[in-house]
Amino acid sequence: MIKATSLVLALGLVSHSALAALSSTEQQIVSYLDSTNSQAEALLERSVNINSGTMNFAGVEAVANLLIPEFEALGFTARFESGEKFGRAGHLIAELEGGKGPKMLLIGHLDTVFEPDSPFQTFTRLADNKAMGPGIADMKGGNIIMLQALRALNHSGDLADMNIRVVITGDEELSGDPLSLSKQALVDAAKWADIALGFENGDGNPATANISRRGSVDWTLKVTGVPSHSSQIFQPAIGAGAIYEAARILNAFYEGLRSEELLTFNPGRIIGGTTITHDRASNSGTSFGKNNVVAESAIVTGDIRAISLQQLNRVQQKMTEIVSQNLPQTSAVIEFGDGYPPLAPTEGNKQLLAIYSAVSEDLGQGSVAAVNPLNAGAADVSFTSEYVSMAIDGLGMSGTAGHTVNETGDLDALPAQSKRAALLMLRLKQL
Repeated sequence: MIKATSLVLALGLVSHSALAALSSTEQQIVSYLDSTNSQAEALLERSVNINSGTMNFAGVEAVANLLIPEFEALGFTARFESGEKFGRAGHLIAELEGGKGPKMLLIGHLDTVFEPDSPFQTFTRLADNKAMGPGIADMKGGNIIMLQALRALNHSGDLADMNIRVVITGDEELSGDPLSLSKQALVDAAKWADIALGFENGDGNPATANISRRGSVDWTLKVTGVPSHSSQIFQPAIGAGAIYEAARILNAFYEGLRSEELLTFNPGRIIGGTTITHDRASNSGTSFGKNNVVAESAIVTGDIRAISLQQLNRVQQKMTEIVSQNLPQTSAVIEFGDGYPPLAPTEGNKQLLAIYSAVSEDLGQGSVAAVNPLNAGAADVSFTSEYVSMAIDGLGMSGTAGHTVNETGDLDALPAQSKRAALLMLRLKQL
């Protein structure tokens, strides 16, 4: 077993000059991926044509059942793990353990944002080697890239003695509840692993990859005031009312926190008045109040996106302090919910990117730079950040217009990204 600290040090010692040319094994891998690309495209088309909107449980499992035999053919023990406990279809888990080198966790997802009632249901080939289809870039293309990389390593004889776990989740687009159970398979695999490789499509640019992603955590602000005729507002016994207090808090958030680098915090919904209701599940609510009545209640919901756990904890503490400094005759509490943790840009992640970039250059595909985390949403790879010594994401298929009925994938990225991923894993094994 390679310890995390030694792995980071080993990566730091690898230079581009040491990897300046493809080895004979790497050339064999490249040739294999070129020769099997048409079969990979066919499997991608089959996958895209299976509707697997997150809440189409049968469809999500059908995509898993399409891929499970492919992993089993490579020597993996593979299964579909039910998501009944967290209200989703479940996850594909595949394991190949007992070999040499670092323990690698490969991450994908089965589900898309396109449910069975969407008009966007099928794979359609376009000009310039592009194709449209639900989830082709986000991220059924990434799943096939992962599988092709493993097939190539198997062909070269390097896969059998590697340590790899695959977690392809069924609820990345709409996480199950509770999140602790929804992401348990990922967390368990991350605790086992040294390195996490995410096959999301990143920002769609093959010249970039993600070594950091901001987390996303929800918050709910609840405010109470003293109801009264509006003519009595600001009197000692009545105070400012719930809506003024909510406004004070939001303005203080804006003034006190907006200068934090790589931090955003957004109030997405506000309800206030004499009587209010709030339905978290449907993201909706109601309000009743009159212009001549001081508001008794207000509720605000929003999210925080932070680059590290340290920043998130600091911001949550500051927000709590602001909430506690109430206007007269008001009270307020803020609650922070579950969410996606941040993937901080650690030294290990930067070193892993350097190896990936060197692979890309040796393949003649150019260097790879880090995506600006302001342009990177939360993703499943973030759940590994607390446990692995290094992680990278965005190894999947380039594309455009994700989450829309115009989602398009670049089919040239299928062999190109497969080569990058296969060679990256091979070089990590050889450290």
